[in-house]
Amino acid sequence: MRLRNVPVRRKLMVMLLVTSGAVLALTCAAFIAYQYVSYRAAARYTVGTLSAVIASNSTAAVAFDNASDETDVLAALHAEPRVTLAAVYDAGGALFAHYPANAPASAFPPHPQHDGLRFEGGMLLEYRPIRQGGNIRLGTLYLRWDLGALHREIALYALIAAGMTGLAMLLAWPLGRSLQQQISRPVQTLARAARLVSEQQDYTVRAPKLGEDELGALTDAFNHMLDQITADIEERKAAAGRLQRQLSRLDLLNRITRAVGERQDLRSIFQVVIRHVEEDVPIDFGCICLYDPQDEMLTVTTVGARSRETALELALTEQARVPVDRNGLSRCVRGELVYEPDIGSSPYPFPATLARGGLRSLVVAPLRAESVVFGVLAAARREPQSFTSSDCEFLRQLSEHVALAAHQAQLYSALQRAYEELRQSQETVVQQERLRALGQMASGVAHDINNAISPVALYTESLLDREPGLSDRARSYLTTIQTAIHDVATTVSRMREFYRPQEAQATLVRVELDRLIRGVLELTQARWRDLPQERGVVIELHTELAAPPAAILGADNEIRDALTNLIFNAADAMPDGGTLTLRTVRSARRAKTETGGTGAADTATLEAPVEIVCLEVSDTGVGMSEETRRRCLEPFFTTKGERGTGMGLAMVYGMARRHGAELEIDSAPGKGTTVRIVFAAAPSSADEAGRQLTLGLPVRPLRLLIVDDDPLIIESLRETLRADGHRVTVADGGQAGIDAFEAARARGEPFELVITDLGMPYVDGRKVSATIKAASPNTPVVLLTGWGQRLAAENQVPPHVDRVLNKPPRLRELRAALAELARRG
Repeated sequence: MRLRNVPVRRKLMVMLLVTSGAVLALTCAAFIAYQYVSYRAAARYTVGTLSAVIASNSTAAVAFDNASDETDVLAALHAEPRVTLAAVYDAGGALFAHYPANAPASAFPPHPQHDGLRFEGGMLLEYRPIRQGGNIRLGTLYLRWDLGALHREIALYALIAAGMTGLAMLLAWPLGRSLQQQISRPVQTLARAARLVSEQQDYTVRAPKLGEDELGALTDAFNHMLDQITADIEERKAAAGRLQRQLSRLDLLNRITRAVGERQDLRSIFQVVIRHVEEDVPIDFGCICLYDPQDEMLTVTTVGARSRETALELALTEQARVPVDRNGLSRCVRGELVYEPDIGSSPYPFPATLARGGLRSLVVAPLRAESVVFGVLAAARREPQSFTSSDCEFLRQLSEHVALAAHQAQLYSALQRAYEELRQSQETVVQQERLRALGQMASGVAHDINNAISPVALYTESLLDREPGLSDRARSYLTTIQTAIHDVATTVSRMREFYRPQEAQATLVRVELDRLIRGVLELTQARWRDLPQERGVVIELHTELAAPPAAILGADNEIRDALTNLIFNAADAMPDGGTLTLRTVRSARRAKTETGGTGAADTATLEAPVEIVCLEVSDTGVGMSEETRRRCLEPFFTTKGERGTGMGLAMVYGMARRHGAELEIDSAPGKGTTVRIVFAAAPSSADEAGRQLTLGLPVRPLRLLIVDDDPLIIESLRETLRADGHRVTVADGGQAGIDAFEAARARGEPFELVITDLGMPYVDGRKVSATIKAASPNTPVVLLTGWGQRLAAENQVPPHVDRVLNKPPRLRELRAALAELARRG
């Protein structure tokens, strides 16, 4: 075991004993060493003196070579027992005499060595010269001194030292045991105190002070350290408690924030907040009020579940109003947190009202978003001064989170409304875009078809007008061809323009809806009556027609086609039979009109009654879902699979737009469908019933220039107009037409009227009309094109054109335009 691991008491004893023993050992060792050195020095001195005497006495014997005398001289060494051997060598180094005399010659060195003293093998040896007269060397004296006595003395001294050391140890043990307690006892006391503190975590333990020495100072320092540790522990416990409360408040704030984030309406957000505050803060009364800055009033919006009884007692239930200017809450609505530690003696009505309910401390936190206070959070407790600074800070942070959540809820609601409006707008734009795309596609198709059927239309109408000798059969065939051409042109026009309003140039006639309905029912009875009866299904017809009969201004063929499509759709919607209802209703509606003088101040807005006619087609069939109802007007959208084209309701919608009518569709799955078209009623006077184009013939033949790039149209127009007596010149293309016009003017025979196509390569009808008007402003220009209706509807008629006619041209319309422009020219 290492010394460092033994108890301090034993360690002190060991150190004391070791120190004492070491001191004694060093003392004895020093004494023995001194005796050893001293003995050796004395031995050197004695041997040197003795050898000098013997050498001096041996001079005569060696000089006269008298060995016996020399032996006697050496025999005198018998008096010194420590001299064990002695010998004299002559000048040649031979043994001359020796002591003891009976010692064998082999015991002595065979030859003398160097002069001087030396220690060898526990002996002191000396070789001293024997001289005569101080200069002549006669021989050498050899002495051997035995050092065994020295060794015996040293051993004796060591034994005495060991005995003294042991005796000193025996005496030092009880003395050291008594003295070490002066050091070990305070140390052991400190160790026991430290062990108790370490093992039991008891920082109230204190070590007793046993003296005023350094150990006493150490004890004081140790006890002071424990005092500081105890104080630090208490402070840490307090800090840990505060931290734990803060963590719990943060967790509560986090839970409230998550709960609030799952809701998007203010009421549920406020209810969640008040419930958590009541349960986890806790409080005795809590409510949230919204602030009206104009009236300077707070309106109680939400009261906690635990606070309702108190709120009922204090008349602070939901929707209760609290004036701000008389209750000391003005600081709060300016954005400050208000804390009243004791409202028992508050002079303001609101705190006083709470005090009557037994509440004594109050915190009011503002709800602020974007630097604007829109409400307050009020929390109260029954004990005065019961809200700590951390409570106030928590309520302040909570109010910020609640304000942010409420603001986000308001933004979410506004965003939802905006999104819904945007969605509806997008749906409208998409639908209009689809209709526009279909119209553009149909416009191109219509242009080509109109060009193709224009010669047929002109020749047919010319034959009917100029050939009185036609047979009835031929005239019937030509009339059928003319009707078919007119229907093709009308159908193409409707396909192209079904999304556009009624054109100003179109002719509106008075249409009797009762007569039109009866005619359509008769034409379609095979679809709604005969075919279902073949399957054993009955569709009952029910008509409710207004009296007197309703009439509108419109195109009877378009209305007839629309009504036919609606009846077909109704029959398809009733595969198991049902009731088909056609209804006309006359009613009045108020519309705004402007009347007055020339200035804005003289103008007034009046609401005048307007008579309307509703045409309804209803069925009791399968009905439509909201998604189908929303998309049913889209071109090519159908729910009939391969049997449907998706154009029926789209054509009805286009007819309604062209007539300025409103189209309404009411439908629900399993409850049938009602399609309602609302027209303006026709005027009662005959003069306003229709707007007919005036027919007329030119009073004289005209010089005409026809410009087109289609040979068939050029030929048909030339033949037709020549038959009417006009002088016709034709030009193939725009540049050829300009050249022909300028050449005629150069000859002094200018053209009286120019008919030009719009779409031609390189030089189109716009450039032709502009060039002609630049050269002769009074020359009328007629634009004959398959895009005539689109140009009029989109207000894109070229500025240098006097009249726009559609292809295929009707002869009577062409004649009327020539007559009118000829008179004007």
